Amino acid sequence: MSEKVKEYSDKMQKTIDHLDGEYAAVRAGRANPHVLDKIRVDYYGTPTPIQQVGNIAIPDPRTIQITPWEKSILKDIEKAIQASDVGINPTNDGSTIRLVFPELTEERRRDLVKEIKKKGEEAKVAVRNIRRDGNDAFKKLSKSDDISEDEVKDLEDELQKATDKFIKEIDKMIDEKSKDIMKV
Repeated sequence: MSEKVKEYSDKMQKTIDHLDGEYAAVRAGRANPHVLDKIRVDYYGTPTPIQQVGNIAIPDPRTIQITPWEKSILKDIEKAIQASDVGINPTNDGSTIRLVFPELTEERRRDLVKEIKKKGEEAKVAVRNIRRDGNDAFKKLSKSDDISEDEVKDLEDELQKATDKFIKEIDKMIDEKSKDIMKV
């Protein structure tokens, strides 16, 4: 792969990595500590990720248990979870907070699959925008007489192959995550 195409291919890979992170945060009926990734707790005046103020454990497939290192922050963690979009009420027993994930209804599963497909389509659009930016840059190179039109065509073909590869990978990710959610 030429250096000029590699730059755009790397950007496409970052889009895939971002989508992977987005999919990890989607709760699919099982306890997944990544649902807490975006939640910040006010820890001595500083917004701090939950992972940095306590221990997160998964004692069973549908429960997340958070044990803060300082008991004084228990209420702050509880408030942060309630204020977030996790959609689960935390239970506080005085020393730990538990998040119990209910079984997903069929309707909720379908909604999650729609959300997965929407995020996948957004990633595809991002990859195609990167391809467009690359093609525009290649055309500017040919206008400035740095490379020939044949070389521009070769670069565009190479970039299209990379785009097709990443689109296929996104489709595969959508299918895998959708199947994972629809499992009973």
